[in-house]
Amino acid sequence: MLRATDKITALYCRLSQEDERLGESLSIENQKRILETYCKEHHFPNPVFFVDDGYSGTDFDRPGFQKMLAEIEADQVAVCITKDLSRLGRNSAMVGMLTNITFAKHGVRYIAVNDHYDTIDPNSIDNDFAGIRNWFNEFYARDTSRKIRAVNKAKGERGEHLTTIPPFGYIKDPENPKLWIVDEEPAKVVRHIFDLCMEGRGPMQIAKQLREERILTPTAYALKEGRNPGKETPADPYYWDQKTVAGLLDHRDYTGCTVNFKTYTNSIWDKKTRENPVEKQAIFYNTQPAIIEAEVFEKVQEIRSQRHRRSKTGKSHMFSGLVFCADCKSRMYYCTTSYYEERQDHFVCSNYRSNTGSCSAHFIRAVVLEKMVWEHLKEVIWYVGHYKSHFRSIMEARLQSESKEILRARQKQLEKDEKRIAELDRLFIRLYEDNVASRISDDRFAMMSRAYEDEQRELKAEAEVLRKEIETQEQQNQNLELFIQKVRKYADMTELTPYAAHELIKAIYVGAPDTSSGKRRQSIHICYDLIGFIPMSELMEQEMA
Repeated sequence: MLRATDKITALYCRLSQEDERLGESLSIENQKRILETYCKEHHFPNPVFFVDDGYSGTDFDRPGFQKMLAEIEADQVAVCITKDLSRLGRNSAMVGMLTNITFAKHGVRYIAVNDHYDTIDPNSIDNDFAGIRNWFNEFYARDTSRKIRAVNKAKGERGEHLTTIPPFGYIKDPENPKLWIVDEEPAKVVRHIFDLCMEGRGPMQIAKQLREERILTPTAYALKEGRNPGKETPADPYYWDQKTVAGLLDHRDYTGCTVNFKTYTNSIWDKKTRENPVEKQAIFYNTQPAIIEAEVFEKVQEIRSQRHRRSKTGKSHMFSGLVFCADCKSRMYYCTTSYYEERQDHFVCSNYRSNTGSCSAHFIRAVVLEKMVWEHLKEVIWYVGHYKSHFRSIMEARLQSESKEILRARQKQLEKDEKRIAELDRLFIRLYEDNVASRISDDRFAMMSRAYEDEQRELKAEAEVLRKEIETQEQQNQNLELFIQKVRKYADMTELTPYAAHELIKAIYVGAPDTSSGKRRQSIHICYDLIGFIPMSELMEQEMA
């Protein structure tokens, strides 16, 4: 045990962003002056400062506070002094526990200078009012939080950016800090990341390549430019983490829009941020120059939603995640080993490979599949380039024919769901009235209302999906024009690239092999992005006729 004279006098200072706005009186320097003077006047030995600059009083996971608490729990502290009770914290329960239990347990005398609070004199009137002061300190935090939330809500609903630091690739406009402009050097990195993802690479593979290319991380780049990144200086300025890459790939702001209310917190005490569902987010379009095209961003989200099974060798294929069995519609796995020659790499139906017996041996060599897809894609590119008008008219008729049936079915189901949802609302009211009138028991009311609520929740989710599908079907003509524009970009392409494969193709369905003729024959069906299947043989026959 240390003697009392060997123990330290802990001088604790805290300043939050809200306190900073109130002026010099609450600054860290002013707090230090007050505590140092008080310490000298009352002859407290071994003063040591513990400081938290920029931390809220509602957060007790502050580094300076935690360091001081560790010293207290190690019985190294004789006296703890703060400017006032609010510096210790703005949670009345936590501050009360610290002053009445934690400090007392470890023999620590606590003094709040401006509040005339000193635990050495428990009978002091000022000590009696400490609980009320703590409550007012907490009320101040709650009130401030409400005001900040209200201001942010108003700003967010107006479409103003809620983030203080623009995402990597943007900087604040010097003439109007509320606007973002493109920072070209990091914007090239962002485009590079999206290009790599379009080639089928995951965040881990992308991060590894960025490290190999010696590209500065967002934090390191901000520090190089003399900006405050809001994070600590990285040990390795070129060490990209897969979470950083994934975060950039999720940033819809790169399409030129502002997305507000992406996250939320439950209260001022619970600082954990949670993802807000899309329907509760606010999206404002064309608020800044786009770095990534909207179509590319959506395609990247689609690619990332697919689970790409990497082989044990670490190799992956441009078609990984795109190949499906034509019969059971299950994904086909890419198989390779370090012993294989390239021509032996293949795709096999996951149902067959898992020995469930639910599908036959759908198997195709990767080089054969590449050749078949490339041949079909070359025909599509050539045909669109030479007979664009004919391609448009045939595909429009085909899409309208297909969409009419799909639309009719979807709309019929949507009407049925909406009718049932309205009916359930009426049943809720009737059920409640029967319960109030004692015509049904509380237990039966609880059971039936729970069942109705579950059914209504499922119906609302299904109705939302149906509305989106109907909306997708109704914009088929627009999708056709977008597909034609995409194809024309590749008019001079001489070989199939991963980027082109993921931009143009949605899925590849591989049929079972046919050996009835004595030779192994196999068919594939390519579902192109935005428009589905393209009947090239039919188009060719009509053009020849």
